[in-house]
Amino acid sequence: MRGKLRQLGILALGVSMGVLVAVELPAIAQPDKVAPLPIAELRAFTEVFGKIKSDYVEPVDDKKLISQAIAGMLAGLDPHSSYLDKEAFREMQVGTRGEFGGLGIEVGMEDGLVKVVSPIDDSPASRAGIKAGDLIVKLDDSFVRGMSLNDAVKQMRGKPDTPITLTIARKGETKPLVFTLTRAVIKIQSVKSTLLEPGYAYFRVTQFQGPTGEALADAIQTVFKQNQGPMKGVVLDLRNDPGGLLSGAVAVSAAFLPKNDLVVYTDGRTEDAKMRLTASPENYLNNNRTRDYLSALPAAVKDVPMVVLVNSGSASASEIVAGALQDHHRAVIMGTQTFGKASVQTVLPLGDGTAIKLTTARYYTPNGRSIQVTGIVPDIALDDGSGGDAALKMREADLSKHLINDRQDQSAAGDAPAVAGNTFSFKPAARPKDIDEKNLRPEPGAVVAKSDYELAQAIAFLKSRDVTRTSAN
Repeated sequence: MRGKLRQLGILALGVSMGVLVAVELPAIAQPDKVAPLPIAELRAFTEVFGKIKSDYVEPVDDKKLISQAIAGMLAGLDPHSSYLDKEAFREMQVGTRGEFGGLGIEVGMEDGLVKVVSPIDDSPASRAGIKAGDLIVKLDDSFVRGMSLNDAVKQMRGKPDTPITLTIARKGETKPLVFTLTRAVIKIQSVKSTLLEPGYAYFRVTQFQGPTGEALADAIQTVFKQNQGPMKGVVLDLRNDPGGLLSGAVAVSAAFLPKNDLVVYTDGRTEDAKMRLTASPENYLNNNRTRDYLSALPAAVKDVPMVVLVNSGSASASEIVAGALQDHHRAVIMGTQTFGKASVQTVLPLGDGTAIKLTTARYYTPNGRSIQVTGIVPDIALDDGSGGDAALKMREADLSKHLINDRQDQSAAGDAPAVAGNTFSFKPAARPKDIDEKNLRPEPGAVVAKSDYELAQAIAFLKSRDVTRTSAN
């Protein structure tokens, strides 16, 4: 299986937001049958190229024209395929290691503006109060409309300790908000954990990076050792986790599932794109690791009652984990419907130091569900406090040229059973209407916020009943 991963290349499962992208494994492009070149279309391309070279108002560099043509070709496929110049490719590789320079926000493009998907924990953006759904109108004195997403991201990036001013439009505000942020080296701690109270453990995965599986294993062992007596419940928090590495998703799922349980399978046009990834070491250990860091986990972690928290910012790799634990009846999913990205991108380096990120496969949950566009429907729905602002939250369905859900009809027919939402008798408490805004974010050094409605409901649910594991359908 790891051979297939090497053949498939660098697997990226994060939402393509330009600030954080995930890569893994040296890519080896495999030869395949190539269709005959479309001579007529190529002739039209060369004619346009020639006209630009001869008639455009200013001279244009050949390399720039070709690069832009490649970028346009990929961008026209779907929201997640793209061309990476040398700088973007280097930044992608750095981001996988969990450290990069910038403001710390996940962003996407909507109607010519940059839209915030989620601020990253403990980042300048998070501390300043940037919110999911905010629309960035200006970067310093430059209007965003007309910029490409990559250009906007490049402008937000910069040397640490340098300032940048963001002008933001926010639903409910009568005039734009202005934030002056100081760029910083963003060090992402992909796993955070704490013992909430005796018997109840909390694990948060902020992004799926190379070390995430091992970091989670260490956190589980630490928290279980801190607990006096049996563990009564576990909360896995995947809210606003945009995804990351495929191996990380398999590792996190494998920490809570029995060995060899199916986590996810993929299907594409090539044989290399067809994989079945189970909770087995060969599917989550990186090339340079030989020790199975999940083998020493306490046995109780496989069957302790468990809740997974998700929201509209939980995407891709997060949805793989939630879907696997839901299909195997290992955990109860609580929160709001997830982002809905069920495609796999392969990052293929080119000979000149650039790369292309190409959608090569769709992925499916163990029961054969595709969550493309639809997302993971929680077993217990929670009020996320958005009210009428729910439309501000970007999801896969909002992205132009998104892939269709090829299993939607099958799911309706019963071939790939969907898990119905709110199938439990537990009735969540009403969300408090008046919550101090500053209590919604963890204080410096804290793992959880003082006012976390969703987490409080997860603990209340765990205390109200035993959520035991049964065999999958």
